[in-house]
Amino acid sequence: MKIHEYQAKEILRRFGVAVPRGYLATTPLEAEGAAQQLGGGICVVKAQIQAGGRGKAGGVKLARSPEEAHQHAALMLGSVLRTAQTGPEGQEVRKVYVEEGCRIARELYLGITLDRERGRVAVMASSEGGVDIEDVARNHPERILREAVDPLTGLTPYQARRLAFGLELVGESVDAFVRFATALHRAYAATDASLAEINPLVLTVTGEVLALDAKMTFDDNALARNPEIAAMRDPAEEDPREADAKDHDLAYIALDGDIGCMVNGAGLAMATMDVIRLAGGAPANFLDVGGGADEEKVEAAFKLLLADPHVKAVLVNIFGGIMKCDVIANGIVAAAKQVGLGIPLVVRLQGTNVELGKEILAASDVLAIPADDLGDAARKAVAAARAA
Repeated sequence: MKIHEYQAKEILRRFGVAVPRGYLATTPLEAEGAAQQLGGGICVVKAQIQAGGRGKAGGVKLARSPEEAHQHAALMLGSVLRTAQTGPEGQEVRKVYVEEGCRIARELYLGITLDRERGRVAVMASSEGGVDIEDVARNHPERILREAVDPLTGLTPYQARRLAFGLELVGESVDAFVRFATALHRAYAATDASLAEINPLVLTVTGEVLALDAKMTFDDNALARNPEIAAMRDPAEEDPREADAKDHDLAYIALDGDIGCMVNGAGLAMATMDVIRLAGGAPANFLDVGGGADEEKVEAAFKLLLADPHVKAVLVNIFGGIMKCDVIANGIVAAAKQVGLGIPLVVRLQGTNVELGKEILAASDVLAIPADDLGDAARKAVAAARAA
């Protein structure tokens, strides 16, 4: 789960990470008032969307007075920012964050994530702050410093100092960086984060180390034990279909193909997409209804697939274990009646109550194309999508 910059800074502040003062605003007047609360001097107005590259897209503006903050907010709010991470459709700006200015001496990078190859949390730092870290990793990997964190000790002060020396920090800035990095790691570990990224991390002319920007993402599977973080979810920033899927406890990811997939089990769903590719088609989504879904959940999943205008055919691939084939069949019939199925439907059922499931589909008005196995189902779905 992603959150906004202002939310990430609220979390980091609680763990002792140094962040500039700032206030959220949803109207130009609120932005002007926020600038006045910050002292009326130089401040920065930042569009709050869950994507990087805001500055290049005009989503970060310097204001020298509250009136100028009002003007910047008026232009940003309601506009659509298009960055490399949003894609061509962009994201609408619904709120801005007004933050106090600072005198920057250097811009650095600091990030924490999971190194899956080593099975350890990795802390990364670079002197190339304020730019896309992916470009640095690709073109100048030697400029990225790394420290693997022992889960028993956490990030130790000597590891943080080694990063500070690698960034060529000196004097009191070294101690400030150590405090900052260790606090950031505490926040990362305590909140079940999957990423905590500060870009840029700035060194001010007075030697302070501050998070000028902050990005945090969280493990969805751990949100149940972090309800205060789960409450920060912003459905307006998500794909509407993916947001609807979360509301129904469905694992759904939109893709760019034309064959809708409904499967039970993540592994089987991945295999289904692979076989569709092998047959020459393109899946429109990943959708796992889970092992214990009821008819209502299946119906919601089916409606989700049909809501995608790019879908030309639907492939249902169910192996009935905990999930019974007759439950899937009843859900499909109910959903088809409500939405009016106008595209080909290929169904492959195996497992518990498979014959009953097939009988339910055969006795209904739903024109389902039966398939004997996964390969057969994929070929029939691809052919149906091409003919549509």
